[in-house]
Amino acid sequence: MAKNYYCLVAGLREFTREGEHKGFDPASVQAEIDEGIGRKDREKVALLRTYHDIGNIVNLKAGRAQFSPLGNFGRAELEEEAVRPVRLPRFVREVLEAYADPEGTDYEEIDRSKALERSLMEAYYRACAASKSRFLREWGEFDRNLRNVCAALTARRLGIPVPQVLVGGGYVAESLARSSAADFGLKGEVGYLDRVIAAVADEENLLEKEHRIDSLRWEMSEELTTFDYFNIEFILGYLVRVGIVSRWMSLDRERGQEMFARLLASLGGAELIGRAESTNE
Repeated sequence: MAKNYYCLVAGLREFTREGEHKGFDPASVQAEIDEGIGRKDREKVALLRTYHDIGNIVNLKAGRAQFSPLGNFGRAELEEEAVRPVRLPRFVREVLEAYADPEGTDYEEIDRSKALERSLMEAYYRACAASKSRFLREWGEFDRNLRNVCAALTARRLGIPVPQVLVGGGYVAESLARSSAADFGLKGEVGYLDRVIAAVADEENLLEKEHRIDSLRWEMSEELTTFDYFNIEFILGYLVRVGIVSRWMSLDRERGQEMFARLLASLGGAELIGRAESTNE
């Protein structure tokens, strides 16, 4: 039976509210959650955060200064891990080791002709698909599809072969790779397709484009936890939103504050209790 984290979720509202005055600190929020959940659930949270570790690894190897504080490792730790992986999850270590020795016979199943980021993300999404967490399985599938739709639309606009930018497989990826239709034949399959097409087409306002895409992620994180209230699935969805708030606090302070207010609202104790009770009736 899933653990009930009523006290933790109720406490998070007050803990997060303090950030309104002291400055929003996602690392402190994550530490608060780590302290309040069980070991098995910490493993699920760690997998969610590996998404950011992968982004950080790619940036480090490309010599970019950008570094997300939302992963499992700090910059100094990850600089060491990126060269000699020891503590990273096995699926990340295997990809890094395969790319470190392109002519080696180990990990021959890993396609080293792809960009490193594609192989790392494919491994990440496979790990999510195998997770015991329903949220991670469904979120991983959604995020991969959203990523692929955005990449396919951009590739088509730039004249790049779509299959070269896709991550993983599945029906959506297959349709993106083979269809020449304006909507890739996915209009009835991907409910958010029109919103993504409109966002990607907005070349003049990149911030607005990013905001539209992150709004989709926010909405899905809430939709996937509609009937979760005080369990790890709810907390995972909340952490996705923490990440989005953190990103927008650095990109656009005003929008970041708006999202911060939504984050607080999603932790409303009375509202959560009411939803839970109405579901049980």
